[in-house]
Amino acid sequence: MIIEKSADAFRTISEVAESLTVPQHVLRFWESRFSQIKPMKRAGGRRYYRPADVELLRGIHDLLYKKGYTIRGVQLILKDEGQVYVAGIGRGEIMPRKSEVAAGIAPPPGTAKVAPRPGRAPLARTVGEAPLEIHKLSPTQSEALRAALKDLGDARKFLDAVS
Repeated sequence: MIIEKSADAFRTISEVAESLTVPQHVLRFWESRFSQIKPMKRAGGRRYYRPADVELLRGIHDLLYKKGYTIRGVQLILKDEGQVYVAGIGRGEIMPRKSEVAAGIAPPPGTAKVAPRPGRAPLARTVGEAPLEIHKLSPTQSEALRAALKDLGDARKFLDAVS
């Protein structure tokens, strides 16, 4: 006989990972990237997620996996809009505003364009279009790329440690 938990019951990491269809290490990684995720930890480090934590995780999951946002993009949404907003996305009550998509946080899946490479002939965006111009990156763009590269390096180290 399987006993269903109350909607208000705390969930283990395995229960949350199963409901979101992600491995447990992904939830641990998200904890390191999103300061808003704070499961209760018992002796021995066992995590217990409150219902509000699960709603927030579902919103983060939807933004990353269904809407195509980057981790940095979701961090910005959390900073600008808050946890209640992201949890509402996870419940299906809120759709991300167009301004977030237009901000270039992430292109829709399958629509990213190949970046031109310095020192090579510019690539055409599509057949028949003019070649792309190559511009020098601004200091802000350079810093954003450095931060993204650092995040990727940190993610690689984390995944290597978990594997």
